[in-house]
Amino acid sequence: MNLSKGFGGSIRMFGQVRTFFMLRVEWLKMSRPAGMMESKEFAMELFDTLCRRRQMQSDHINREELREIWSQITDNSFDSRLQIFFDMVDKDADGHITEAEVKEIIMLSASANKLARLKEQAEEYAALIMEELDPEGLGYIELWQLETLLLQKDTYVNYSQALSYTSQALSQNLAGLRHKSPIRKMSSKLSYYLEDNWKRLWVLALWIGIMVGLFIWKFIQYRNRYVFSVMGYCVTIAKGAAETLKLNMALILLPVCRNTITWLRNTRAARALPFDDNINFHKTIAAAIVVGVILHAGNHLACDFPRLIDSSDETYGPLRKYFGETKPTYLALVRGVEGVTGVIMVVCMLIAFTLATRWFRRSLVKLPKPFDKLTGFNAFWYSHHLFIIVYISLVIHGERLYLILDWYKRTTWMYLAVPVGLYVGERTLRFFRSGSYSVRILKVAIYPGNVLTLQMSKPPTFRYKSGQYMFVQCPDVSPFEWHPFSITSAPGDEFLSIHVRQLGDWTRELKRVFSAACEPPMNGKSGLLRADENTKKTFPKLLIDGPYGSPAQDYSKYDVLLLVGLGIGATPFISILKDLINNIIKMEEEDEASTDLYPPIGPSKASVDLDTLMRITSKPKRVFKTTNAYFYWVTREQGSFDWFKGIMNEIAELDQRNIIEMHNYLTSVYEEGDARSALITMLQALNHAKNGVDVVSGTRVRTHFARPNFKRVLSKVASKHPYAKIAAKYSYPSPRFSYTSGKMQYNNINSTVLAVQVIWKYILRSRRPGQPLCKISYMRMRSRHKDADLLNMVYGFDYMLGDVM
Repeated sequence: MNLSKGFGGSIRMFGQVRTFFMLRVEWLKMSRPAGMMESKEFAMELFDTLCRRRQMQSDHINREELREIWSQITDNSFDSRLQIFFDMVDKDADGHITEAEVKEIIMLSASANKLARLKEQAEEYAALIMEELDPEGLGYIELWQLETLLLQKDTYVNYSQALSYTSQALSQNLAGLRHKSPIRKMSSKLSYYLEDNWKRLWVLALWIGIMVGLFIWKFIQYRNRYVFSVMGYCVTIAKGAAETLKLNMALILLPVCRNTITWLRNTRAARALPFDDNINFHKTIAAAIVVGVILHAGNHLACDFPRLIDSSDETYGPLRKYFGETKPTYLALVRGVEGVTGVIMVVCMLIAFTLATRWFRRSLVKLPKPFDKLTGFNAFWYSHHLFIIVYISLVIHGERLYLILDWYKRTTWMYLAVPVGLYVGERTLRFFRSGSYSVRILKVAIYPGNVLTLQMSKPPTFRYKSGQYMFVQCPDVSPFEWHPFSITSAPGDEFLSIHVRQLGDWTRELKRVFSAACEPPMNGKSGLLRADENTKKTFPKLLIDGPYGSPAQDYSKYDVLLLVGLGIGATPFISILKDLINNIIKMEEEDEASTDLYPPIGPSKASVDLDTLMRITSKPKRVFKTTNAYFYWVTREQGSFDWFKGIMNEIAELDQRNIIEMHNYLTSVYEEGDARSALITMLQALNHAKNGVDVVSGTRVRTHFARPNFKRVLSKVASKHPYAKIAAKYSYPSPRFSYTSGKMQYNNINSTVLAVQVIWKYILRSRRPGQPLCKISYMRMRSRHKDADLLNMVYGFDYMLGDVM
């Protein structure tokens, strides 16, 4: 459409006008000021509304009318947007909005924000609004009443935010950031990096140093032997690489000895060793093994063997005691025990390494049938068990080494003895323990988003901490596969529970076999399908093994917790929140009992019983330090709130002391303050005031819209707890995104000196279906002045949330 012609004369073609409006609305995103529908539908509705207001014919408008309409839709003032909003609802243009029209706009709001359940309850909430705005029962509301309600949105937005915080204070804090010179910036970054990674760095430095030392030792040893004159530097490099391979083939088993690592987490070794990086270290060692194999096998096959074969009889003479009287051929060397075992190891390692890569393990590689079986977790899990063949071949290979005759110099078995023994012991323990942990399925529920909840009996000897995980096996799905899942029940509960989201072939089959035993819920219970002990159908058998440690389990060492979970990644935090409430209530009850048992010594008493005094002073020191927690759960689907609905309501009911502050965030809804979500915000406030329930989540926890502003969240937490030791834990399940480095800034306001230490820990990097990938930071804050201003901590959370959600 030619816009210059459109403004120069009359526009008569209805289709062109609508196209013009759609393009303009799409560009301006007109649904932001007043819209309730997708852009195209909104353009049609907006055009009809503006024409109806001016009593125009929608198929015939002139230049002045078009300019008038254009001026209206480009006016971003509140009154203008409100008037358009009102007119779009007031279909008959009588200046009144009836309950039916309120219901219609609620349905439009729900549709625009992808809230299917809100749409189903539109009639109920329309009646609620009419009850609030039409107390006299006139049957309609007017523009001024709607304006009054909308202008109160700030009150509604903050009805569940307990933290005291002003935007002005944050603005001043952000404006006061100091500008550092490039040298100071680099120095600060280096300082933070060293402080964040010192555990990793010293372990890596030690490991690399040992490898270099072993390589040099063997290199020099063979450099001074006769064989060097025949094979040259090829043999020195091959033997040096072989020595590092012995070390790494031993070390690679240690990071996957989960029981040992879980035990070591509770010892002083955890202060110096990065147990949270066990899987990362496992992968790093695997990469070093690949390099070692290339150097070792490559030099033997491409250099050592050809030079040995081409050597003269005189040169070969001193080597007869190693290779025989007759000089071997190339084929004879390869077909020997050493060569065959070496080839077997390389082939098995190649298969396991390839299928363990992200592309194959996450099924990102699409292969035609039947080769599609080579992708996915099953292929990864089964191929990794080729390590049994690898280690048997390695021991044989090490006993038949070239150029070594004395048995005590064949050191391969010495390297492997302890790690292999430890690993075999762990697998044996796991086998027998899983048989002793007999569990009975108590409840099953299937929720929107393909989430399966299993509640099972807790074995008497099963002891765990919040934040830990356990392995689960279902023989009906696979008799061999074990998969890790975070425990969502609290240690004080009489049962165990896990939440499993369908992400792969195993979880899909697990959901299927349990779905067969479920029925539609009765009596208004949540979930698409449910079953319990009274169900006539038989549940599939379930085996468990664990528990196993994770960084989340030490939360009780910190004063304040900031927990951020995305989607199903919130599972480890649910257990922590429940345990936090239980522990704090228990401690307060113990304090009250202690006060009753040992009342304060009055001033009239000159002495006190020595035995009583000893019992009072010898009370054990508390190991549970946490006093507050802030939980932020971010999800993109409204149905996700059903996953932990019962648990969150239970926490909200028990938390009479305001220990835990919970916030749900739904990213499918437009941010607060946007007209598309303004009506939903009002509904939230009205329904919460009347019934104490959030209209979006169906829980007692407030649901916010769009994504959290973590700059503001972190600043608020630091401001409220300036002297506290804070643990910030971040967890999300998506394998598609990697972490960005945390970025922290702080400023000097009113001569306040703030010292902040941040330690990043990465856990569960090799996430399997149902196991979250987490990032945890520990923040220790201290100030030299009690009247310290806000501590501004700026992290890369917004970037990560923007990618994931």
